[in-house]
Amino acid sequence: MQLLNMSSSLDLTFTNGRTARAIRVQERAELPTALNEIGLPCSAPVLVIVGGASNLSRLDYQRLESLFVNLLAPLAEELGMVVVDGGTDAGVMQLMGIARSQINGSFPLVGVAPVGKIQIPGRQIAAHVHPLEPHHTHFVLVPGSEWGDESPWIAETASVLSQDVPSVTILMNGGSISLKDVQESIAEERLVVVIAGTGRLADQIAAAMQNPCEEQRTLAPVLETGYFKLFELSKSTVQLRAFLKRHFLQQRMQNNKRLYPRLNA
Repeated sequence: MQLLNMSSSLDLTFTNGRTARAIRVQERAELPTALNEIGLPCSAPVLVIVGGASNLSRLDYQRLESLFVNLLAPLAEELGMVVVDGGTDAGVMQLMGIARSQINGSFPLVGVAPVGKIQIPGRQIAAHVHPLEPHHTHFVLVPGSEWGDESPWIAETASVLSQDVPSVTILMNGGSISLKDVQESIAEERLVVVIAGTGRLADQIAAAMQNPCEEQRTLAPVLETGYFKLFELSKSTVQLRAFLKRHFLQQRMQNNKRLYPRLNA
């Protein structure tokens, strides 16, 4: 299957009539040029979404819907964020796409996916590939034939887009690939907000944070970094919204003071 290359971005057209800009990259050094070529803003607040995909149960999916529609998508719109995720039509990535559509959002929604695992709209269908989520606005297609190959690219794409502006990763549900996503975010010194009550990895990390024990020792190297904030899905989302908004605005002010000390003297 012929795929995109760095020299030619492409408009992907989905069966729902929506289009998205896509580009393929081979090396990390290409990211700034590639993101600029498909029209993504630089130095924007970035929200990274990681978590359950095909293994997200129907119950967990339903419990997360309101979080996306009533909090995450509206907040991204309000603060002019770029949202970055894995881009496939499943789980939290699907929820983000649908939520953006439901609120008629205008914020960029960027999917970062390995070329060997995704189906390009309009191309011949191949075995063992997965469709892209049709409400995303941009896609960055990266080297790889296994899930998880995209994890470092997701983290670095968020860093290139945010630059000196705040960014946050939110973990909901998830498994081994999501743990890799979390580790890559930590490597980029990005805060990870864990939504407890969403199942699997998110609940394991929450339990380990609240009650460290022998069974959680495999998570200890991750938790020792300290780049975590815990919220319960069952509680009011008002606190989560307030925290995220405060984090983005306070970090932006701190960065402005550091970058422009004379203006803030």
